[in-house]
Amino acid sequence: MKKELQLRLSPKEASDNIIIKKYVSEKLDIPSSELTALQIVKRSIDARRYPVKVQLHLEVYINEQAPNPKKYKLEYNDISGKDEVIVVGAGPGGLFAALRLIELGIKPIILERGKNVSGRKRDLALLNRNQALNEESNYAFGEGGAGAFSDGKLYTRSTKRGDFRKVVEVFHFHGAQDDILIDTHPHIGSDRLPSVIKNMRESILKAGGKVLFETRVDDLIIENNTVKGVITSNGEKIEAKAVILATGHSARDVYEFLNSAGISIEAKSWAMGVRVEHPQDLIDEIQYHSADGRGEYLPAASYSLSTQIDGRGAYSFCMCPGGIIVPAMTDENEMVVNGMSPSGRNTPFANSGIVVEVKPEDFEKYSDKGPLAGLEYQKELERLAFVNGGSGFTAPAQRLADFVDGRLSFDLPECSYVPGTISSPLHFWLPDDIGLRLRKAFELFDRKMRGFVTNEAMVLGVESRTSSPIRIPRDKETFQHVQINGLFPCGEGAGYAGGIASSAIDGERSAEKVTLWLKG
Repeated sequence: MKKELQLRLSPKEASDNIIIKKYVSEKLDIPSSELTALQIVKRSIDARRYPVKVQLHLEVYINEQAPNPKKYKLEYNDISGKDEVIVVGAGPGGLFAALRLIELGIKPIILERGKNVSGRKRDLALLNRNQALNEESNYAFGEGGAGAFSDGKLYTRSTKRGDFRKVVEVFHFHGAQDDILIDTHPHIGSDRLPSVIKNMRESILKAGGKVLFETRVDDLIIENNTVKGVITSNGEKIEAKAVILATGHSARDVYEFLNSAGISIEAKSWAMGVRVEHPQDLIDEIQYHSADGRGEYLPAASYSLSTQIDGRGAYSFCMCPGGIIVPAMTDENEMVVNGMSPSGRNTPFANSGIVVEVKPEDFEKYSDKGPLAGLEYQKELERLAFVNGGSGFTAPAQRLADFVDGRLSFDLPECSYVPGTISSPLHFWLPDDIGLRLRKAFELFDRKMRGFVTNEAMVLGVESRTSSPIRIPRDKETFQHVQINGLFPCGEGAGYAGGIASSAIDGERSAEKVTLWLKG
């Protein structure tokens, strides 16, 4: 007999299978000897009040063996010699599009401007040592995209748009840890995700697909309003039946060549701000309502904050418990920061983007740039941060309470950002439509999380790559570009996703739309 039930246990109790079995036996009023199997289906933490509880959703089997866990049937059969489709970009949108194309009997050719994950690691090590920025291989560009070395969170609000469970199963199939199958907010970790991505590439190659690294796409081949292929940076022409454009939110050159060719793109809202870093112990104390912090059995605490300031959204973004802050610029003369967490979330720091919504009226002074106006405003902010950080890889920073109160910080606390920080009056040089709204937002966040605004914490500038300031418009039904047949804008860079999971979902859906189009 199978039964399902919920248990609310202390963190210590939830970590002990013997205790879990004891509670199940009591709740069902049966001897524990009759419990032949227990499976945790979902696990979440309820930290709304003290004491913190762990919520378990269980499947219990009484006097019978549990069936083998249900798994998605993932078959990547040989597609050598099949119709070819170009996938531009090897981030989550591109990788999941390629894997889905293989499932549907189509051969993907992935063109990635950056290096594979191993090559990226070497370039990132140089960047973090203040030695060099490779503009084609960094925290944004390369195999796995911006998410590969940026935490590996799989949470998404876009579950209605596609099969989120399958996305999790695909990651698990390619080597991600078992916990992602049961945790409410699954997290792979920046240390584990690169090997998972490498395994995805191996699945694509084994099935007969192609993956070409250090191959930047500089133009499209278009005949009679239909895409026929692409032209790479070395002048090579590669033709295919269709093109999935999954380039990520930092591929500014793609927006520029589309705009120059008269291919429709449009400005959209996004968000910019700063990255705030606290001692993780402080966040644990606030979120778990205890001066003792998280103790032995709870994970590093996270938070999610949002409010409205002057009619604009202000919110936390990509919160990284037990994480570090990293340099995320893609060009010289700009400063961009982002956050990441290893799988253990075990550093002494907690960081998060705190950003405010940016709308077209905020960058009207760049109206002569047309749909690229938002891109110019983004560049302006990143150049400001670069200059105020000392014109290198050092990040401008300020103690959080000083930022809110409009005071210069004469010294700075210890920070996870390896290239280093320099005290800078962010309250002074950030544009008012961002800086003033951020300061108001922090005051409101401190009311929700007492002790959040403190000089033990600091803000670093700038968090500007939350999503793309550009949308590449596509038909709602066919997913094809509104002007160009056979061109399928996809994922975060096209303006249709935000994060690893939603980009992966959009990649799968784009592949399915390509298949329908090829079938006529």
